[in-house]
Amino acid sequence: MSNFEETIIQRDFVEEMRTSYRDYALSVIIARALPDVRDGLKPVQRRVLYAMTELGLEPGKPHRKCARIVGDTMGKYHPHGDSSIYDALVHMSEDYSLAIPLIDGHGNFGSIDGDSAAAMRYTEARLSEGAMTLLDHLEKGLVEFDPNFDESEKEPRVLPAMLPNLLINGTTGIAVGMATNIPPHNPGEVINGVIAYMDNPDITLDELMIHIPGPDFPTGGIITNADELRNLYETGEGKIRVRARTEIENGDSGRKNIIITEIPYTVAGNKTRLVENLVNLMKDRVFEEIYDVRDESSKEGIRVVVEVKKDRDAANLLNGLFKKSALEDTYGACFLAVKDKQPMQFGLKSLIAEFVQFQEELYTKEFEYLIDKAEKRLEIVQGLIKAVDVIDAIIEVLRGSSNIKQAKECLINGVIDNIQFKTETAKAIASTFCFTDKQSDAILAMQLSKLVGLEILKLHEEEDKILKDIKYYKRVLGSRKELYKVIKEKLMEFKVKFATDRKTTIMVSDTTDYIQEERIEELVVLTNKFGYVKAVDTATYQRANEETLAEFVHVINVKSNDKICVFTDAGNMYQLKVSSLPKSKMKDKGQLLQTILKMNDEQIVYMTGYEAMFESLLLFTTKSGLVKCVSGIEFETNRTVVAATKLAEGDKVATILPLTAAEATSDRSRVTLLSKKNNVLTFNLLEIPELKKTGKGVKGMDMTKGDEITHTFIHTIKEETLVADDRVLCLKNRLRKRGLAGTKAVFK
Repeated sequence: MSNFEETIIQRDFVEEMRTSYRDYALSVIIARALPDVRDGLKPVQRRVLYAMTELGLEPGKPHRKCARIVGDTMGKYHPHGDSSIYDALVHMSEDYSLAIPLIDGHGNFGSIDGDSAAAMRYTEARLSEGAMTLLDHLEKGLVEFDPNFDESEKEPRVLPAMLPNLLINGTTGIAVGMATNIPPHNPGEVINGVIAYMDNPDITLDELMIHIPGPDFPTGGIITNADELRNLYETGEGKIRVRARTEIENGDSGRKNIIITEIPYTVAGNKTRLVENLVNLMKDRVFEEIYDVRDESSKEGIRVVVEVKKDRDAANLLNGLFKKSALEDTYGACFLAVKDKQPMQFGLKSLIAEFVQFQEELYTKEFEYLIDKAEKRLEIVQGLIKAVDVIDAIIEVLRGSSNIKQAKECLINGVIDNIQFKTETAKAIASTFCFTDKQSDAILAMQLSKLVGLEILKLHEEEDKILKDIKYYKRVLGSRKELYKVIKEKLMEFKVKFATDRKTTIMVSDTTDYIQEERIEELVVLTNKFGYVKAVDTATYQRANEETLAEFVHVINVKSNDKICVFTDAGNMYQLKVSSLPKSKMKDKGQLLQTILKMNDEQIVYMTGYEAMFESLLLFTTKSGLVKCVSGIEFETNRTVVAATKLAEGDKVATILPLTAAEATSDRSRVTLLSKKNNVLTFNLLEIPELKKTGKGVKGMDMTKGDEITHTFIHTIKEETLVADDRVLCLKNRLRKRGLAGTKAVFK
């Protein structure tokens, strides 16, 4: 027990959490999410490329199953799951994401539309020509190697990238508490910028931007905030506004078409979402000008067509689409990369400076490697030349020796003991031998054909060439100017190989605003007894049969730019824009009005159009028998919901009736109130005062306990001299028509 207790480590919980989270965060930042500033690759990308090199998948070689590549990468170098490895492999093959794809994919690797790649067992891949600019010279020992996760293999700490991959292809990655998002650039422009920096390390940012004016996205498009790019390149952080490339063409039936030929880089790999976005803007009537949207893209390129309705301003619509759709988007750039195992934010000039410094290191090591290799070869060539001059003595040494070891000892140190010579001359010469170990091995392995005169001449020529090369290598290493010259020559070779015309146009901000076109339509808003509301055009309403129309308890004729006003029994008035109601067909169910207006257990009493309400006088009747007239102007407001009347506690609005000017001013207009207990009261409309909406009203009818007003009727008498019996008969006829026959009448 005591031994067990000695192995227990006491740790503070807070300190343990802090340490563990810090280690985790550092691991994600350095070993997973952020690229190295030197080769521009994240660890998983570097490991995929290195594993493919080991599999011999150079350009020109047959493609190999991606499942094999992923398996080798995961088993040897990246034990973090096959999906992340395959995703990285697929991304490096996307020509719409990278300026120079690093993987040559064969099979279904997805598309710019948003289609995902096929499973790794169906696809094949090999390295591209661009990848070889990062992988060449690995065998020269230019970079250091580290043990893999289980120390069974070695992997490069960084690839010997001789092309500024980080700027050319860009990258994106999300770490813990930080993220990187570097846009791709034009290869030719970046190489020109690097060469300009090498010619003048004190070059200003403005001078550098003459060569690299801004990002160049593989999807093309237009950058619209050129004036903000300098700040981005200076600070390493900023926003890039990129929009689709469009043109306006003449379409069918006198319509104009907006043609989208290039999309923003932010929706690359998800073009379908952009098209769906445009379709939804049309369906939701955000833009009334859109007639149709269709995708006519093919292998030849992108072509999305937005048809514009007749007599509409296509250019104005396009400005609106830039504002409210993904046709214009913002790319948030952050030049964050790892240097010396530390995440750092770089500007354009500092990124190029890091690349140039890395090239100095690589080329210095390469020329040191070349010198070492040349000197080793020179040693052998000079030994062979020297051996040819004394070949007879060497042959006697070989013939007189009992074994290779004895012969080699003689060649290196001139030891002639126990060697049988035919001539004393050969013996004397052999005693002077002092070849090096490598020279002696080469002599022992030399073929007799090397003694041919032409072969001897070749050895002398090779010696001269090696000496010349060594002199050149040392001159390059001894002068930064000469070293830069070599680097620039190599970069110019890459420029010829990979440079393309700029795809993305850069322009100053375009501040043209969209002007909403007013197109007023005649609509009918229909509400059924369950509270479902919909808007139909007048022609559709007029074609409907009586049976269909009988379902609706509220029918309002309005214009598309109008609002509808909804009065409830709680004394509130709600407003709703007609344009917020989607145009429907008669067979459509519609939307629940209570849900749209967010009512709280209120019942709809009356609905009217906002404009029509101002031309009428509203007659309010409460369940307790209070009545009043209120001018429609009282309800003029921009608020969504307002109090329409003042109610006593426990009282509710029973009915609201609109009064025409004729009804409101005629002494023949009569009001009839009908209660729950079938009591009826009729009186002159002029007796009801016109009050503010804040007034409660006056007593219209005394109510007995448990009784309340249920109906209110407006009617006009033909003659003032009507007798009571005639008046009762008239009222009963009106009530009968409303299905209320059999009530008892009480007249004032």
